[in-house]
Parts: sequence; structure tokens; C-alpha cells
Amino acid sequence: MAKRFVSVGECMIELSGGEAHQYRMGFAGDTLNSIWYARARLPAEWSTDYVTALGTDAYSTEMRQFLSAHGIGTAHIQTIPERRPGLYMIHQQDGDRHFTYWRENSAARLLADDPAALKAAFEGAALVYFSGITLAILLPRARGRLLKAIVAARNAGSLIAFDPNARPALWKSLATMGAVHTVAASVSDIVLPTFPDEKATFGDASPAATLERYLGLGVGEVVVKDGGDPAHVGFGDRREQVSATAGKVVDATGAGDSFNGAYLAARLTGADPVEAARAAHGVAGIVIGHRGALVDPALVA
Repeated sequence: MAKRFVSVGECMIELSGGEAHQYRMGFAGDTLNSIWYARARLPAEWSTDYVTALGTDAYSTEMRQFLSAHGIGTAHIQTIPERRPGLYMIHQQDGDRHFTYWRENSAARLLADDPAALKAAFEGAALVYFSGITLAILLPRARGRLLKAIVAARNAGSLIAFDPNARPALWKSLATMGAVHTVAASVSDIVLPTFPDEKATFGDASPAATLERYLGLGVGEVVVKDGGDPAHVGFGDRREQVSATAGKVVDATGAGDSFNGAYLAARLTGADPVEAARAAHGVAGIVIGHRGALVDPALVA
């Protein structure tokens, strides 16, 4: 397979700050955040491609330019002329960050409407990465088309990595979300869940229980993230706990996504799962010390 990392999902316009109603515009999204950190950690001979859909408006153009400027390929971004990127605003309330979204008519909701485009995007990829949010924004038939394309890529030799990244507000019910996540995990080689999400969705009693549930689906490699607590790593007969890197938390946005990107980059370049989890914790420990989901790649390279 080619040395190519493919991530599929939604990149959104981000408005952050809000002091005196003054906001800063940026771009972010869970699968974009992960490919950002994968790109920072992968050697130059690796290419990265972001698979999504955008419009023809000025913000879609700027988003494409932003990705290209940071070494992330845009050749497989579909163009939906009548659609625009989604948008979200971050505000502070009661000492915590809160998010308001406008994404109901985003172009990314149509990213799986063209099966031929998906096939071309995934063809020859060493790894295809997607998330529960990627699945949540799609209508059921489009969700099925995406999963079919992912299975075809896996059958052709690509590794498949999945982060459930549970967002109940995007689903009709917890039961539906849990069922779809289970199907997605069952066609993946690497699953990267977050324990509090899994506890809320499936009632798991511990990170170890989450680990065993996904391994029980036949997933070859599972890493359960748990914030500042150790990550639980399982593959084959091995079960390991990998401590998080201590550091002051300035902004936890994107920490899990950065862990995923760094973990997958490490695995693709020869690290075993335990070594990769240590490297991923190191990157996440840097990210939480800075504001925003996307820190300067030079800080984490």
C-alpha cells in the first residue's frame, strides 16, 4: 500500500474567544484535528488526504487553502455548490467551554453521496480513519455507503481506524448511536474509544470493560482513552496501562483527537501499540497546554 493516511469527516468554521463579543475564526473538526497531528508526526514521504465536502463560497475556498498550506491533501474534497461548511461557536459558561453548532445543511453531510468518489479517495490508502461524528452527520443510506466503502478499502488491504467519539445530540437515540458504533468498530482494525463516552453509551463499568467489549467484537487493537488517567491498551493477549503525560491544562479541546493522530502515525512508522500510546500521550500533553484544537505542528513534530 502507498504511504498515505486518509481521514474522512467534517471540517467546520470555528468561532472562538468571545471577549466583548469579539471572535476569532478558525477551522477544526475531530477527524481534521487527528490528521493535523498525524501529518505533524509522519515522515515527509507520507502523504495525507482529508475527505469531506465543501461548497464554492469564500469560506470553503479558504478552508481548502488552509489545509493545503499545512500539507494536507485536498484532491478528494467534493464540491457541493449549493452547500456551505458547518459552523460552531465556543463560549465560556460556569468556568467551562460550551459549543453551539450550525451544521444542519453543511456540505459535509453529503460526503458519502457519491460512491465512486469514496472509492477513489480510499484507493491505495495505508490507513483510513473515521469517527462516530463522521457517521452521525450522514443520513442512514449515506452512512451505509460510507461503511461499504470502508469495508471495500479494508478488503483491498487498508488498515481501518475508528474513534466512536460519541455525541448523543447528533443521534436519534443512544441505542441507535451504540448500534452504529458497534457495526463500525466491527469492520475496523484499530478502535480508539474514550471511556466516559462509552460508560454513558453502553454502561461500561471500567476502561478495562470497554477494552474487552471492543476486543470481543474481533477488533485487533483497542486503546481506551480516559483523560488524564492511564490509557488501556489491548492487542492479542497483551493488556497494558499507559500513564498520561502530566501537564497544566490550558485548553483540553482536541486532546483526544491529537492522541489519535499521534498514535496512528506511530503505529504506521513501526511503533508497537504500547510505544504508540506513550507517544500519543506526549503529544496530547503538549496540546492541552495551548489554546485551540490545532497547535503549531512544530511543537509536536
